[in-house]
Amino acid sequence: MSPGFPWTLIYWPVVDTPCAKRARRILVVLLVLLACPVSKHRHAMAQVLLTQDEALALAFPNATSFDRTTVFLDNEQAEQIEQLAGTPPDRLTITHYIAMQGNDRIGVGYFDAHLVRTLNEVLLVAIGLEDEIITIEVVAFAEPPEYRAPDRWLELFDGKSWEDDLSMKGEIPNLTGATLSTRAVKSTVERILALHRVLDPLEEFIR
Repeated sequence: MSPGFPWTLIYWPVVDTPCAKRARRILVVLLVLLACPVSKHRHAMAQVLLTQDEALALAFPNATSFDRTTVFLDNEQAEQIEQLAGTPPDRLTITHYIAMQGNDRIGVGYFDAHLVRTLNEVLLVAIGLEDEIITIEVVAFAEPPEYRAPDRWLELFDGKSWEDDLSMKGEIPNLTGATLSTRAVKSTVERILALHRVLDPLEEFIR
């Protein structure tokens, strides 16, 4: 996570009113702008690709609603995540979005903001009932667009889980000319899969 980036603001309001939706759209823009130098503002605004609602709808097209859930990691959970991911969690307050189809849970989405080169990107990592990655959506990208990982490469993560090898020598190849971008995505995916494995927010619904 880059210094000075307003990470705690990535979590949107719980109440899903028209005003709240408009506020979320504005907030996504502000998040990227605050992470960029003034000279980059116009460019960064063009790289806000999706709102929160749009990203969740793309990830879970069959969902009828989303439940915003906040949990607080205890010391044991934080240590487990560090052991799995290789780095400690950067915060103990975690917010995720449970995708609902009627009364049934069909998956969970995690938003993550992180540094790519010198600027930030925001990803949505959507995980299904079998703990597999459903999709990765790029919500915002403040670097020049040519540095963004292409959708075809991101699709290689679809269906992957904690058991798969996501290292540079594993099943997901590196991209020539986009090493920092691919490393940022892989690191984010590994961190979120570790977090998901420890929290297991869908456990009671799939046993």
